[in-house]
Amino acid sequence: MDLVPALEEPLKKVLGPATAKVMAEHLGLHTVGDLLHHYPRRYEERGQLTHLADLPMDEHVTVVAMVADARLHTFASAKAPRGKGQRLEVTITDGSGRLQLVFFGNGVHKPHKELLPGTRAMFAGKVTVFNRRLQLAHPAYELLRGDDPAESVETWAGALIPLYPATAKLESWKIGKAIQTVLPGAQEALDPLTPALREGRGLLPLPEALLKIHGPHTKADIAAARDRLKWDEAFVLQVALARRRHADALLPAVARKPAPDGLLTAFDDRLPFTLTDGQQKVSKEIFDDLATEHPMHRLLQGEVGSGKTLVALRAMLAVVDAGGQAAMLAPTEVLAQQHHRSITEMMGELAEGGMLGGADHATKVVLLTGSMGTAARRQAMLDLVTGEAGIVIGTHALIEDKVQFHDLGLVVVDEQHRFGVEQRDALRGKGKQPPHLLVMTATPIPRTVAMTVFGDLETSVLDQLPAGRSPIATHVVPAADKPHFLARAWERVREEVGNGHQAYVVCPRIGDEEDDPKKAKKSAEDEAEKRPPLAVLDVAGHLAKGPLNGLGVEVLHGRMHPDDKDAVMRRFAAGDTDVLVATTVIEVGVNVPNATAMVIMDADRFGVSQLHQLRGRVGRGSAAGLCLLVTEMPEASAARQRLTAVASTLDGFELSRIDLEQRREGDVLGQAQSGARSSLRVLAVIEDEEIIAEAREEATALVAEDPELTNLTGLRTALDALLDEEREQYLEKG
Repeated sequence: MDLVPALEEPLKKVLGPATAKVMAEHLGLHTVGDLLHHYPRRYEERGQLTHLADLPMDEHVTVVAMVADARLHTFASAKAPRGKGQRLEVTITDGSGRLQLVFFGNGVHKPHKELLPGTRAMFAGKVTVFNRRLQLAHPAYELLRGDDPAESVETWAGALIPLYPATAKLESWKIGKAIQTVLPGAQEALDPLTPALREGRGLLPLPEALLKIHGPHTKADIAAARDRLKWDEAFVLQVALARRRHADALLPAVARKPAPDGLLTAFDDRLPFTLTDGQQKVSKEIFDDLATEHPMHRLLQGEVGSGKTLVALRAMLAVVDAGGQAAMLAPTEVLAQQHHRSITEMMGELAEGGMLGGADHATKVVLLTGSMGTAARRQAMLDLVTGEAGIVIGTHALIEDKVQFHDLGLVVVDEQHRFGVEQRDALRGKGKQPPHLLVMTATPIPRTVAMTVFGDLETSVLDQLPAGRSPIATHVVPAADKPHFLARAWERVREEVGNGHQAYVVCPRIGDEEDDPKKAKKSAEDEAEKRPPLAVLDVAGHLAKGPLNGLGVEVLHGRMHPDDKDAVMRRFAAGDTDVLVATTVIEVGVNVPNATAMVIMDADRFGVSQLHQLRGRVGRGSAAGLCLLVTEMPEASAARQRLTAVASTLDGFELSRIDLEQRREGDVLGQAQSGARSSLRVLAVIEDEEIIAEAREEATALVAEDPELTNLTGLRTALDALLDEEREQYLEKG
């Protein structure tokens, strides 16, 4: 019998069609191998045996006791209006004290038959208080029969019980039983790590690690198994990325070197300031890459306002100088329009190629988005195919088949996490040879996440703010504890406007959502608590009539027509509007140096990195910025601590670490790139920084030596599984 099929055996054959169907639909598990890699989320210690007299609250305990009394109550409830609800109350005693157990609903039948007075059993569950009495709700239990109850008590109580990620349709213990059925197959698991790597780091062989993670005898077993399985995940993912980098490095590209006295020089001469050291260093890295005959693949990370757009624009001008074209891809129309506006402003007459008054070296900068009129769109596409336009800025519309370039040399992608590798490939196909690629992100990404998520890109970091940018003071406004703080916040906004500045007010939702009776009820309660409604349309109305009466207040949100959005932004940028009440559409790309204050309503509903991004919209000019985080969360809550963290530092990398530690890893990876999230089960991107960094080194060395992985069957199998998963995710994303 061939070795691989044991793990490729469909679960249907091993566990029967009903269980297999639930596993496939709810947990995405199809084969024996999939199930073996469905690891326990944590382990329940059944707890040392506890005497009933000294039960701790809110902890999982295991007790051995005798049933003193059992009563079945029938009652009426919303689910069972005709008095058909059932509750079983069992009182147990161990001589030192008494404890009540309760079972509800369908869960009463089995214990009702088994827990008869006089029966001895072990009970495990969480101790809670109900009606001032201690109780265990729905405890797990094991009846004690047989000759030596003492022995079975010790083994049962001391056991480490694996708890699996489960679903309502399939409880953890059923998954555990299914895994015990397939566990013998673990012996045939092919090892993706090379023997040298495994032995050099003292890691367990894969079959042993699988046996220990699913059936540990000690905590040391769990630790050893996790160490080994973390390496698998880190290494296989890094090999996949190293192979992608290796393949990319072999692609041909046109070297693009700027002409000595061309467009770039003319642009630099126009700049009213000198570049920061950081901008110069990063620009040099980019220009060195552009000068090679292999496509650049670089990630440019920089805080909001660190001047990424300027660095990217200089790279685009260098490519235009060298006879090529550059395309900048933005995630939304608002952003594309803004980039277009700010780039044409920065370039002045250099962006007026072919027009009267255009400078000698000028080129044409065109905008291409989905909602443009047919004539404008046709003209933009014509300028691209003839090469008349050196720079195009647009949304996903640029990726469409119909869009042709004369000679695409560089693609700049803004806010990468909204573009998959798929779209990058589609754009690449538009060059005669693969174009160079520069990816920009304003979300500071810790090094390990960059290595995991953007592992196929080299990284440049802009961490210096340009001269003239002002510091931003951030304060938490506890609206529920101290309502007068909120009143003061609106006074501060009035003061800023009085000094000739402008302000943003950000809300978590728009407010024209479908009327939902539940929501309507909620807002009535909110009113009763004098809580300001937290949707853009409501807040704007409330402010215009109340605290900001007499100021020019406008709204901006994602469901407005692009032309209306643009008009609102133009008025705000021109200083015609005092206060802009908006959703997070302003998170990226809006640049209004005169805006100095931002009030974020319900700030606890936003992630740490998002708050940091939003805050970066103020203090962009010479006046100091002020950001007020309004929340009704109590002081001790995790949400408040998050806000305090944002208020205490302006360092985006520090905040992104806090963010990652507080959110589930999957969110970060899932947002960033498909495939990566689903493949990480035991690897934690922040804690396991060293493993990821070492795995990257090992993977890069291995791929450089043997890109085809000639004799590494186990590694190739694991890679195929990982890449299949990625491909599947892309197909789902459509």
